[in-house]
Amino acid sequence: MFRISKEFHFSASHQLCQLPPDHQCARLHGHNYIVVVELAAAKLNSFGFVRDYHELAPFKRYLDENFDHRHLNEVLGHDAVTAECLARHFYDWCKSRLPETVAVRVSETPKTWAEYRP
Repeated sequence: MFRISKEFHFSASHQLCQLPPDHQCARLHGHNYIVVVELAAAKLNSFGFVRDYHELAPFKRYLDENFDHRHLNEVLGHDAVTAECLARHFYDWCKSRLPETVAVRVSETPKTWAEYRP
């Protein structure tokens, strides 16, 4: 199996309203998010790629136009905007456009990652 991945960045705020009020993540706060999209294929295409990295440009535009410097609770319309939730959301978006998508990872801090991989 051939695998490729590409990293994307955006900054945004969120608030985990479902947590107790004294939990630090219940307060409004922000992160410099890192999103890694992973694609895989058993065979390479006629150009020798799983997928040309340039074909991931629409995902970068999606992040820039809808997520960068926004409040994620408003963007996604719910109170539980966790890294896990974002990983699933971005996986679904990518999978519907790039069938080779096998996983999406989201980082909120340099030491934490969440991944959605069916």
